[in-house]
Amino acid sequence: MKNEMRRYLLGSIWVITAGVMLTGCGRARSDTARSGGAAAESEYIEWSATEAETTYEGFDGSVDGGEWCESLPETNSEEYRAMEETGFAAVAINPLSTFSADVDTASYSNLRRMIEDGYRIDDIPDGAVRIEELINYFQYDHALPENGEPFGVTTQIADCPWNAAAKIAMIGLKTEAIDFEEAPACNLVFLLDVSGSMYADDKLPLLQKSFSMLTENLRADDTVSIVVYAGEDRIIMEGVSGAEHKKITGSVNALEAGGSTAGSDGIVTAYQIAERYFVEGGNNRVILATDGDLNVGLTTEEELEALITREKETGVYLSVLGFGTGNLKDNKMELLADKGNGNYAYIDSLSEAKKVLVEQMGASLVTVAEDVKFQVEFNPAVVAGYRLIGYENRRLSEQDFADDTKDAGEIGAGHTVTALYEIVTVDEAATYSGTALKYARTEELPDEEWFTVNIRYKEPGTAKSLLLSCPVDKSHYTGTPGEDMQFAMAVAEFGLAVSDSSYKGDASMEKVLERLAGMDLRRDEYKDEFYYLVRKMIRNE
Repeated sequence: MKNEMRRYLLGSIWVITAGVMLTGCGRARSDTARSGGAAAESEYIEWSATEAETTYEGFDGSVDGGEWCESLPETNSEEYRAMEETGFAAVAINPLSTFSADVDTASYSNLRRMIEDGYRIDDIPDGAVRIEELINYFQYDHALPENGEPFGVTTQIADCPWNAAAKIAMIGLKTEAIDFEEAPACNLVFLLDVSGSMYADDKLPLLQKSFSMLTENLRADDTVSIVVYAGEDRIIMEGVSGAEHKKITGSVNALEAGGSTAGSDGIVTAYQIAERYFVEGGNNRVILATDGDLNVGLTTEEELEALITREKETGVYLSVLGFGTGNLKDNKMELLADKGNGNYAYIDSLSEAKKVLVEQMGASLVTVAEDVKFQVEFNPAVVAGYRLIGYENRRLSEQDFADDTKDAGEIGAGHTVTALYEIVTVDEAATYSGTALKYARTEELPDEEWFTVNIRYKEPGTAKSLLLSCPVDKSHYTGTPGEDMQFAMAVAEFGLAVSDSSYKGDASMEKVLERLAGMDLRRDEYKDEFYYLVRKMIRNE
């Protein structure tokens, strides 16, 4: 059967000049198929010719399936949510800019994967570059919290590197890091995708190694449950002490991929178990690990949003970890994390798993502020126009800011959140060609406040938000910004260039590289790696 089918496939591939494209490579084999038993002959993988639209059924999935998957070109069915860039707003008409905090980092590590794979700018999918996630991938030396506040606030203004007619305003938040050993008890439910699409080495095998690293750091008063889903969901274990590292790791490592993807059923089951072992005052969280390819049950973004919006009312947080390439559904995973009071990271390597699940364990698992919203009020006497860089899918209405029922982002222990505005002052507005703003020139900038940063947040488990306000005046402007701001602007410029933004101005990879070369990045391995990625992107072009 094996040799006959192989000859048949090779002959077919030779005849069809359009080439052969794998459509079912993600469908893993059952245990009996792996053993080569009788059941193997009923296990199929479909192959389809892209132009001839011919399918060949009957290939024995138990024999050399992995080699065949690797030897033939695969389809790329990755999905991203394309977003329209926000342009400049006139302060005289719209002085308020309102948006939700964002601590997701998936866009950066996913973009890193693409660059490493040789992608050029034209190859990067629309919606894959979220500049705020590139900026927030890195840690900055922002001010620490004072006077019992959950975070410190840092503000600075400098000249814009890619637009001589504008300035950059940086707003940064930072929470106090904690020793995870002193964190409240965790009630964790691992919700693991074991469908056929998770068969590749950068999916389930990497997932298993990642969760093994996480498990090694759990404590005796932590509780772990495991739910897996493919064609249906299944409970592997419930309420196991975090100290039972071998038992937890062994259960994760024993998992095999196969079947369709009924992710919505798994989500419901995982939340039910999280509620069953709910720890008052503790960290109750579902950690979903998947490529996002949900194809059974609730599968659309609208259906998933309704599901996760309902489930989050249980008080259980959601973290989403993305894995793999080829059929990555970034749009669905980002949506689940955003609506589930959680965060979204993409795991492209063991080093990224270590960063997210070990080094930043407190930030990933311990929430210190909920529904964090920004509302920046610009002074029209000083600022003519502004543009928030990134955060396109985090924008809120003016009314949303004080509405405590409106969902926003969560911030964990040790997180930094950084936002950059490109602003045009009134003395530049008449000569600025990037907008249609028309303001009279002034001889010099007045000394009034430039803008005020208003921040609303809730303490975990509370329903009423608190307000923190920070005015920013001319004294915050500097002609020689600190290295943190220089680096953040370099990342932003990189994002504008790699996404071919309509507002990139003079931004270029070469200019980013030149500025990075003047910084001492060796103390931070992630910033040092960014320098390498910029160089690699230039070589790709």
